[in-house]
Amino acid sequence: MTGSGTQMKTNESKEPLSLAPPRGMRDLLPKETALRDWATRVILETYEQFGFSRIETPALEHLQNLKGGEGGENLKLIYEVLKRGEKLEKVLESPNIERDQLADLGLRFDLTVPLVRYFCSNQNDLLFPTKAIQIGSVWRAEAPQKGRFRQFTQCDIDILGVKSEIAETELLAASSAALLNLGFSDFQIRINDRRLLTAMVAHCGFTGRFDPIFIAIDKLDKIGVEGVEKELLEKWPGESVTALCQLLRSSQEQNADLTSFATALQKSGENLSQELSDALKSLAAIIDGVQSTAEGKYDIVFDPTLVRGMGYYTGPIFEIGMKGYSYSMGGGGRYDKMVEKFSGRDVPACGFSIGFERIIGVMMDQGAKPKDAKEKLALIFDPNRDKTADIMKAADKLRKQGFSVSAHPRKKDMTKQLDAFLQHDFAKFVAFKGDVDNLEIKTLGSK
Repeated sequence: MTGSGTQMKTNESKEPLSLAPPRGMRDLLPKETALRDWATRVILETYEQFGFSRIETPALEHLQNLKGGEGGENLKLIYEVLKRGEKLEKVLESPNIERDQLADLGLRFDLTVPLVRYFCSNQNDLLFPTKAIQIGSVWRAEAPQKGRFRQFTQCDIDILGVKSEIAETELLAASSAALLNLGFSDFQIRINDRRLLTAMVAHCGFTGRFDPIFIAIDKLDKIGVEGVEKELLEKWPGESVTALCQLLRSSQEQNADLTSFATALQKSGENLSQELSDALKSLAAIIDGVQSTAEGKYDIVFDPTLVRGMGYYTGPIFEIGMKGYSYSMGGGGRYDKMVEKFSGRDVPACGFSIGFERIIGVMMDQGAKPKDAKEKLALIFDPNRDKTADIMKAADKLRKQGFSVSAHPRKKDMTKQLDAFLQHDFAKFVAFKGDVDNLEIKTLGSK
């Protein structure tokens, strides 16, 4: 092993073997893994109470599916997988190789595109409407930074087959209940609608495809109105950009509501379009539905600046934020057109993704521990004296008393050994003396 402690040399390889995970990936230690497992159980149990069922999809998807799903900026971050065997050989024989010819699969960058493919493939065997839970790893080849990794866990619920706003309301109620059960409170749901965003941009005089404008607005929290204005002025007329930024500023300076926002977009002497009217009614119904069960434990507000980065959203969109944190703890929206792209069948759909990694990060910072964890007990034995059968009987007896028992051979420096147990969340220990019927349980850290 090298002096740095991070690399190990072998005779068989010219390159040293690295002991560190790939950049942007990470190893999880037992304490965090236990918390993640507990959080997963709580979330699953909560979602199941709302009628959702867990499904699983492969980590790999066909590349054309991933690139055709309107994943927004994430399309640039796909981990592509090289073709194999004869398929690769055939490509390499070509005198003019195009980059797109080299890969045919990709690691999923979210769980929504795989879900839609899954639904289209298995819809004859699924209850319709379909209410699905997915918890799994996704991968994005983005620049790693604090709290942002190239491999991370997503935790999604989706409803396919329900057109009314009851779907969004149920998603938000279920996700809020999961957060409450994890110990969070006093959080806020922000909600908007892609149709309102489109109307706002059109009202300001923009034409053509609006997705690049939405992407710029989506950076509002990071770069401010001035940053958004600077980015938009590089490509669009100043008059339209100025009008849009004035709306963004006014929305930030005062609490926006649906009525005042509709008035701002309404041209003099004209009624709102049917689409815009429908969007406003839908948001009002969702807000009313969520507030009816929130019981003051959390809030929901209209935010006309909320965008969400995915290009596949078609209606209501939402995020959950918590006081003291600049980033969201989850989000989602309606994506009614995606199933039709895969199967030709018009199926309404919407989903919500809890920010699992961010929630775990907050809980770790707060020193949270699994609430259903059994007390950990170290059974310390003498390997030169104690019989294996007796050690096993003693451990079994202690487990029947409700402890999580781990047997360890005694070390020369027992004080140091006990300190190590304490640092790894052991609460009790037994110094086994060979007598299964005489097990003295002691508390670690006490004198």
